[in-house]
Amino acid sequence: MANTSIGAQLYTLRDYMKTPKDIIKTLRELRKIGYEAVQVSGIGPIAPRDLRKILDDEGLVACATHTGYDVLVKETGRVIEDHKMLGASHVACPGLASEYHNEEGYKAVARELSKVGKVLKEHGITLSYHNHGSEFEKYGDRIGLEILYEESDPAYLQAEIDTYWVQYGGGDPAAWCRKLKGRLPLLHLKDMGIQDNKQIMMEVGEGNLEWDAILSACREAGTQWYLVEQDVCQRHPLESLKISLENMKGMGLS
Repeated sequence: MANTSIGAQLYTLRDYMKTPKDIIKTLRELRKIGYEAVQVSGIGPIAPRDLRKILDDEGLVACATHTGYDVLVKETGRVIEDHKMLGASHVACPGLASEYHNEEGYKAVARELSKVGKVLKEHGITLSYHNHGSEFEKYGDRIGLEILYEESDPAYLQAEIDTYWVQYGGGDPAAWCRKLKGRLPLLHLKDMGIQDNKQIMMEVGEGNLEWDAILSACREAGTQWYLVEQDVCQRHPLESLKISLENMKGMGLS
């Protein structure tokens, strides 16, 4: 298999991956579109061993997962076992419960994830944090995401910047990618457009984000995996993923 840098975040396809049978069918379709890697998230219950067999059979690799904060902190050993079984060398915390959305909460999470990240790193697994818009709320002179990254150990907590949610929060996606140089192994790509004066999620390259600037910043930052995630699609998610993939290849990604 070619060494690919593009992957599909399976949360995009969650409605079509509720049972093992559906997982097989949908992953087969995803592979036909041209994807060779996935980030595991939002799928129905299935043992990591069984999922690994399906991925192998369909010619796909699991480059990363999304794993909840509580599981990362309280079941670190199981996280390591599951990722070794999947062959995934990256895990991202997908966000935080509202109770942590305050200055002390972000500081506490920064400390905890640094500890978890240290243990994971010893087993060859890189821990990152995935943002939404809520991390852009200000507490004093710093937004939540700044607190999280400034109070954590960069050796053990990396970043998975989500382009749409940075823009949604009033940030600059390219500036954030550049700011996290050397700390941004994963990127979530989804575009933002406007319909009836409301923000909507769109396929990469179909909306208004400045992709030339974003991708240039990611090259500077050393980003390894460009993961397409579209929480809400305006058409069938597989069709959306295909459009994003074709547009990304047109931008020089492969």
